[in-house]
Parts: sequence; structure tokens; C-alpha cells
Amino acid sequence: MSMITERPVSNPAGQPVGTVAGESATSRRDVRSVIAAYVTLTKPRIVELLLVTTVPAMMLADGGMPSLWLVAVVLVGGSLAAGAASVLNCYIDRDIDQLMRRTKRRPLPAHTVTPRSALVFGLVLAVVSVALMAAFTNLLAAGLTLAAIVYYDLVYTAWLKRTTTANTFWGGACGAAPVLIGWAAVTGSLAPAAWALFAVVFFWQMPHFYPLAMKYKDDYARAGIPMLPVVASTRRVNAEILVFAWLTVLTSLAVWPLGMSAVYGVPTLVVGAIFLVEAHKLCRRAIRGEAVKPMRLFHWSTTYLTIVFAAVALDALI
Repeated sequence: MSMITERPVSNPAGQPVGTVAGESATSRRDVRSVIAAYVTLTKPRIVELLLVTTVPAMMLADGGMPSLWLVAVVLVGGSLAAGAASVLNCYIDRDIDQLMRRTKRRPLPAHTVTPRSALVFGLVLAVVSVALMAAFTNLLAAGLTLAAIVYYDLVYTAWLKRTTTANTFWGGACGAAPVLIGWAAVTGSLAPAAWALFAVVFFWQMPHFYPLAMKYKDDYARAGIPMLPVVASTRRVNAEILVFAWLTVLTSLAVWPLGMSAVYGVPTLVVGAIFLVEAHKLCRRAIRGEAVKPMRLFHWSTTYLTIVFAAVALDALI
């Protein structure tokens, strides 16, 4: 049996074709990985959650369905703004992210993206988002967009997050800002219903985030971040979860008399009751020293907020 030795075929330049193809494939993989890293910096899951609250707020402000053009502008501008805030957050937090197991694989700690590139990327997204909102909506919506980015990165990330156990509370204003931005984009002003929906999202963030902080308590401790579950007793954490869970549900029900019908009120009442049951279950397990399973409340809180704002949208349409 004879053996046939294959030789790489050369192109006219004298380079092996197989080598060129391999380098091209590697190059494409590198480009895809870099693009993926930049997308990761924007924290797409957070962007998605924020947009869930924006469109229903716009629909309620309009009393129906706003123009698709305006919705598209606000969605794009809001996505870019939320992405910008997240990128700049990653830039500021790069020192602590490398100390936490949950975040050490992010692009900056993993050295997939340089700090300078991340900073430029975040600033460009911020400028484009605010300019887009100013050009195609109104100055109030654009001003709120800029304020949300500045507050999240300079006030919350760079200062409050590292210095106070109330960081989650004060940071809640950023997560609730899209409600006001969406409302302002439609009307050019802010009505009581807008502030009521803002309060729902604001209060919701404590029972939503504290379970996550409980799960990653050791990570935050390692990084020296004074999240409440790191520095406070279990009793204190439980108390705040329950207080803010009740405030979230009561505030969502307070929206009902502000021009809403049973289309909004009934599902909000039902999911609010389930939300409270889950919050009390978590706290009872913690008090008894049982397995806590905090992510159950974390995931249910996301479902709760989605259903409440879906009810807002449906009520506005009907």
C-alpha cells in the first residue's frame, strides 16, 4: 500500500492556501469575540428589563399606542443610554470586578477590551443616546436620559455603591428612570401616574436585588462592597425585603385609581399577592436557618414586574 503525502496548495503569492484560510477563520473568530465582548459590556439583560417598563409607560401617557416612530426612537435611544451606563459602570468597577467570581470573566477583568476602549465606547453611546432623544423627542426626555446616565455612573457606581449600605435604595432611581423618560417623550411633561409607576419600579428594586446580593454575599465582601446582606444581620435584610415588597405591591395598587381599570387592577392584585408570599417564604427560611434559595424571589420579582407593566399596556390599549 502506497502512502500519498499531501502538500499545501499555494496561491499565486506563494502562500499555502490552507494557511490563508486558517488565518481568515481565526480572524473572523477574533472579530466575533471582540464584538461579543463589547455587547457584553452593555449588559443586554438589564437593557431588556428596562425597556419592559418604558413602552407601557408611553402607552399609558398616550392613552393608546403612540406613533411607532416615537416608540422606535425611544427604544433605540433608551437602549443606547442603558448600554452606555452599563459600559461606564464596567469601566469604573473594573478593579472590583476582578475580585468577584461572578464578574471576573467580564471583558475588562478578562482583558478582552482595554479600559480606554471601554471608556470611549461608553461615552460615545451616551452622547449618541442623548443626542437622539434631543433631536427626535424633547428636551425633558433628553435631560432625564442624561441625568440617569450621570447619576448611575458618577453618583451610584463611583460613590454610593462603595460607601453606604443604602446603595441599592439610592441607586433605584436609575432603574426607574425609563418610566419617566418614556412618559416625557410622549407628553413633554410628567403626570402623577408617571411618578406612581416610577415609585413601583423604585421600590421593586430592593426585593429584586437583595436576594441576588444574598447569593453573592461572599463576592461582595471580598471586593469590599457594603451591600446590605454583607454588613447587616439576617433580620435587617429580611425586614427590608418585606418592607419594600409591600411598598412595591401597595404602590402598584395605588396606580389603579389613576385612570386604570380592572384590566390593570386584577392581574396586579394577583401577582402582587404571589410576590408577597414568595418574599415572606424567603424570610421565614432565613429566620429558621433553612436553605434560603434567594434566586427564587429574584426570578419571580422579574416576572412580577413584567406582568404589572404588561397590564399597564393592555389597559391603555383597551
